[in-house]
Amino acid sequence: MHRIFSKWIDRYFSDEEAVLLFVLLGAALLVILTLGQMLTPVFAGLILAFLMQGAVNWLESRNFSHIWSVLLVFLLFVGVFLATLLFILPLVWKQAGNLFNELPRILSEVQALALLLPEKYPDMISAEQVNDLINQAASELSQVGQWVVTFSINSIGSVVALLIYLVLVPILVFFFLKDGRALTSWWASLLPAKREMMTKVWREMDDQIANYVRGKVIEIVIVGATTYIVFAILGIDYAALLGIMVGLSVLIPYIGAALVTLPVALIGFFQWGWTDDFMYLMIAYAIIQALDGNVLVPLLFSEAVNLHPVSIIVAVLLFGGLWGFWGVFFAIPLATLVKAIVNAWPKAPQQVLEGPEN
Repeated sequence: MHRIFSKWIDRYFSDEEAVLLFVLLGAALLVILTLGQMLTPVFAGLILAFLMQGAVNWLESRNFSHIWSVLLVFLLFVGVFLATLLFILPLVWKQAGNLFNELPRILSEVQALALLLPEKYPDMISAEQVNDLINQAASELSQVGQWVVTFSINSIGSVVALLIYLVLVPILVFFFLKDGRALTSWWASLLPAKREMMTKVWREMDDQIANYVRGKVIEIVIVGATTYIVFAILGIDYAALLGIMVGLSVLIPYIGAALVTLPVALIGFFQWGWTDDFMYLMIAYAIIQALDGNVLVPLLFSEAVNLHPVSIIVAVLLFGGLWGFWGVFFAIPLATLVKAIVNAWPKAPQQVLEGPEN
């Protein structure tokens, strides 16, 4: 066993650069897991600056100076940030509160419909089973309500921290945009001069991650805004809340659209019933999903992410479980990074390690 393990170590960790990269990745993961909460503003600033770097590069290619490019992009970011904070979030929060207040009525209507099932299919389900399911759902909703109240009370003490973040994050974004190249050069100067493997991984990932992350943000905005406009024209309740949900659903490939279909259909059904308005809603929602998958995604993502669907789902579950929203958002880039590291990892020739036969 020792001989087999030693050969495995020699095969995959005989290169000094590979060992260094492994140590750096381990250190980065340790910092995120242990200091992630304290460094949240820094990580948020880095992510936002990375998302906006493409706009800065575009302005510079149009003969704008670096500082003017940074200022214009930063002012646009501040404008969008303030509009979201002052208009979009209050509207979404208000609609979420209204929906929560409507849940008991919706639950009673669901119970009335569900009790029809034992009459039609008495051999498959009984009235007692339906009542048990409804009571369990009501209990879960009650716990959610208690969590919302507790969250609201507990969040009062963190208002000061929130205000600090609201000021600190934009400042960090500005300096990351302004001095990002100098910071990158300084970080690179700390690495060994011989770093062919790291350079290979970086070159493979740079354009792909940039295209994916920026394209995904644009996709969320376009899908969410289009959904809100269409739903508002159709007159469905909670159009802003559903628009946010549909927009964020594109973060989770394959299952996001399926999951968000349920609340869209339920709200539409309990508002209109089985009517033409409900059918128009579902047709419009299906068209939005079809245009997103067949038109918008091919236009936004210039480089396809060559990952198996199982790998994508596992990455979403793993990184989402570790880091929540940001883990889901960066699940595919992180999975692509892992794949690039595996492909670039040096391997000693197998025949050399086996040695001469006796």
